[in-house]
Amino acid sequence: MTGRLLVSVVDDDESVRDSLPDLLRQFGFAAQGFSSAEAFLASDVVDETSCLLLDIAMAGMSGLDLQQELIRRRLRIPIVFITAHDDEALRPRLLARGAAECLFKPFSERALLDALDAALRIG
Repeated sequence: MTGRLLVSVVDDDESVRDSLPDLLRQFGFAAQGFSSAEAFLASDVVDETSCLLLDIAMAGMSGLDLQQELIRRRLRIPIVFITAHDDEALRPRLLARGAAECLFKPFSERALLDALDAALRIG
């Protein structure tokens, strides 16, 4: 790693995986994308990840499942959930489960930066 904070993006939507890491690099972060929770867990960057941008609904292991697995492994990686399902009742539930923030797609660059700032203060 280059000394920049690593933000890992876990989303099964290829367009999100392609665009978000590029945007994060423009913001000054190191970034890496993963197509599934399983791919992230199998990677060599789990311990280096400073923040996780995590889709909730994915095939296989969901974002919530990954959050539980990280808790089980005692890995304290701040999580910003991202979802296409605009359900305002979801956000308080995710925050109560320990998420730093929940963003509804599409979200603004400002909302993303604010969420990352909140997550990195927690972490």
